[in-house]
Amino acid sequence: MSSVANTFRQISSVTWMNLQTLRERLSSSIVSIVGIGGVVAVVLAVLSISEGFRAALDLSGAEDVAIVLRDGASDEMSSGHSQDAVRVIGDAPGVARDAEGPLISPELYVIIDVPMKSTGTDANVPFRGVGPRAREFREDFRIVEGRNFATGMNELIVGSGAARQFAGLEVGRTVKLGSTEWAVVGRFTDGGSISESELWTDVTVLQGAYNRGNSVQSVRAQLESAAALRQLKDALSSDPRVSVSVRSEQQFYSEQSRVLRGMVTTIGIFIAVLMGAGAIFAALNTMYSAVAARTREIATLRALGFGAFPVIVSVLTEALLLGLVGGIIGGSVAYLGFNGYQASTLNWASFSQVTFAFTITPKLLVTGIAYALLLALIGGLLPGIRAARLPVTAGLREL
Repeated sequence: MSSVANTFRQISSVTWMNLQTLRERLSSSIVSIVGIGGVVAVVLAVLSISEGFRAALDLSGAEDVAIVLRDGASDEMSSGHSQDAVRVIGDAPGVARDAEGPLISPELYVIIDVPMKSTGTDANVPFRGVGPRAREFREDFRIVEGRNFATGMNELIVGSGAARQFAGLEVGRTVKLGSTEWAVVGRFTDGGSISESELWTDVTVLQGAYNRGNSVQSVRAQLESAAALRQLKDALSSDPRVSVSVRSEQQFYSEQSRVLRGMVTTIGIFIAVLMGAGAIFAALNTMYSAVAARTREIATLRALGFGAFPVIVSVLTEALLLGLVGGIIGGSVAYLGFNGYQASTLNWASFSQVTFAFTITPKLLVTGIAYALLLALIGGLLPGIRAARLPVTAGLREL
């Protein structure tokens, strides 16, 4: 027990000596901190794209709302339903009903070109035709400016995200989309969901404007409960009149986000490894300089009986401290500079723009600091081993 206590005393003594001499190596220490902090800031900024996109899609999905697509379709663009199929879906068990009938929304989804405010170049923007009951099972839907579109009229409402990112969508304006002119009569929010990236109008009007007859691409259905999803699936899969796939909104949007999240995460890891190598070299240089500056002190301590392990721990402790400071600074810069920043990106599942906010979560900040500590640990390991192996006679010659 006394040997363990002695080891801890030696570690604390050597570490305290190292930290007291930090001022003498301030410039090299700052280089190491800036290098690690820069890596953390860039990596968190990239990964916040993935988190923001995931958050936008997660907010869009409810467990008790089903999306019904044609069997084999992975997205709305490749799906399609006839009016007969819509009636069959509305009559199926598990769908919520009231005095007005089933709570469903037959929806048509087309892609239109709208210029971006930032660049003036055209972007693919979703234009959704919805049924008259669409708002009833979107709990967070709010008209925040103007009014809702009128049934049977060439009117549309625009999501707040789309209004921020794309030009010509201000309430009160008239825009030409395709061969039809539309009056922008309102702006809406939907709790930060993907719907805020879209334009909405009456499904019947959109069918006529784009020559879609009476077909729709998806049917959203409010379920009696989340557990009723299985009942709806079983009923429709055994009905010979339709060939459909049924999933909850939550599952659907999770699948939609997988491609982009995987791609952004891969890019983030690549950047982390590439920039991390540079930060490790900066940490190595800093810690080698620290060891060289303390050659006499280390040799003296070794001559007095201090072991190699406390010397290694002292060097690693200093490196980890620099890494912690760099990680905190890098995380703070990323959070203050990017968290909440509004942007848009291409949803590879639908080939349309999705507006979202960069999101730096507490988990992401912890990941960034942990990565900073890992870089510092790697950067301090070799100098620590060198310090421990330093010949006592070589150090004492400098006295």
